Amino acid sequence: MVDRDKLSRLREKYGRAAGSDIFDPEFKRVADLVFKDGDRRPAPYAGIPTLLKAPYRPDAADLPDFGGLDIALLGIPMDLGVTNRSGARFGPRALRTVERIGPYEHVLRMVPSGECRIADIGDVPLSSRYDLAACHENIEAFIRRAVEAGVVPLSVGGDHSVSLPILRAIGRDRPVGMIHIDAHCDTSGSFEGCKFHHGGPFRQAVLDGVLDPERTIQIGIRGSSEYLWEFSFESGMTVIHAEEVGELGLDAVIKRARAVAGDGPTYISFDIDSLDPAFAPGTGTPEVGGLTTSEALRLLRGLIGLNIVGGDVVEVAPQYDANSITAQAGAQMLFELLCLATRTVTSRRDRAAGRS
Repeated sequence: MVDRDKLSRLREKYGRAAGSDIFDPEFKRVADLVFKDGDRRPAPYAGIPTLLKAPYRPDAADLPDFGGLDIALLGIPMDLGVTNRSGARFGPRALRTVERIGPYEHVLRMVPSGECRIADIGDVPLSSRYDLAACHENIEAFIRRAVEAGVVPLSVGGDHSVSLPILRAIGRDRPVGMIHIDAHCDTSGSFEGCKFHHGGPFRQAVLDGVLDPERTIQIGIRGSSEYLWEFSFESGMTVIHAEEVGELGLDAVIKRARAVAGDGPTYISFDIDSLDPAFAPGTGTPEVGGLTTSEALRLLRGLIGLNIVGGDVVEVAPQYDANSITAQAGAQMLFELLCLATRTVTSRRDRAAGRS
């Protein structure tokens, strides 16, 4: 039976209210950030596609201060380091076409675009389509300029080899810790005369002195190649297999990750093949038995408050996924990384201003 008095109250309050008229204090806070320029928003399918629908600032990288940005979203369309199916070079383009991610993160209650200066600054300019080592040099130099400008870089690959030059740039002055979510440890050695492939970036990063293995945790590991990854165990990395995630429970895994990372500078690397192929078929090296998207989201959200100095989402190869669910998952994971980086930026800002 309809409560006539309640219906009357609802009609009085909402009958003539616009979509931007919000009354709940928390929801109003979010609406004021989202609708600060009025309630007319660009259609999600119109205009130039950018990562997370962020403003497009290809000029920022040419400015000394990177245009005053706090966080830069960027693409690295390079997959010369793959060992199986190629195609991750199209990952940045695929994520840019994903609609309706953000601007509000309802679990963390955040609107990153309302708290930080964020932009998609385009793709790293690569000097060669054929020379893997040259591409790594280009990536390192580009990311280093962002770091020197005080900008937090969040990158979309590309294959996982791109994490090595990024870490070289971010960890040059001080080794960083890492939370690595993946099906593979990616700590194998050289093959066929190349040490820059996507199966070994984190061995090389440790040997280069830019990644602290004692502050590195690898989550979701599985598949048939563990015999190649003894370096993870020998160097002191914490390895949590996909099977252990279910046995330990996500709360315990999050607690362990936070303990390993501590309060030092931490990089987050998210390989889309950490997800089970049922949730992310569009990748070059799929491994069954992986995380669900819900588990991955909960895991990332559990890292809020850590000192995040950069991150990446890699190995999205959209041509193997006719329904684009892999790109959708990748874009959502990028948004979670953006939230974590935003909290780091705002916390630093508050400390600088004397606010606890």
